[in-house]
Amino acid sequence: MVDATTRFFEDLDRRGYEPLLAKTSGTLRIDLHEGAQTRHWLLRIDHGRLNVSQEDQEADTVIGASPVLFDDIASGREHGLAALLRGDMTVSGDARLVVQVERVFPGSPDARGPRRRFAGEVH
Repeated sequence: MVDATTRFFEDLDRRGYEPLLAKTSGTLRIDLHEGAQTRHWLLRIDHGRLNVSQEDQEADTVIGASPVLFDDIASGREHGLAALLRGDMTVSGDARLVVQVERVFPGSPDARGPRRRFAGEVH
């Protein structure tokens, strides 16, 4: 079974272009820490063009979180900026990139509004 985080990043990579990020460029690495192991996701954005890999490379912005928390964010059960403000997630580098990228995450399944869900999400 594929977790919500993997589905989210695979969907971004398949899209190849995200209009909500048309004015955004930079690299964002997500480090998912579980015990002594860290799983990495690297998102490269070039004016909306997206490339996703699981490389551990330098990035403009680095987010640190637990795999469970990030699964909740990737599935819309948790809001990333709220988790950051609570101290459940860390950010180093250009925090503006986090705010810009947050727009592509799914909203809560109970929320009303324009936030779209990612492909593969079960309704």
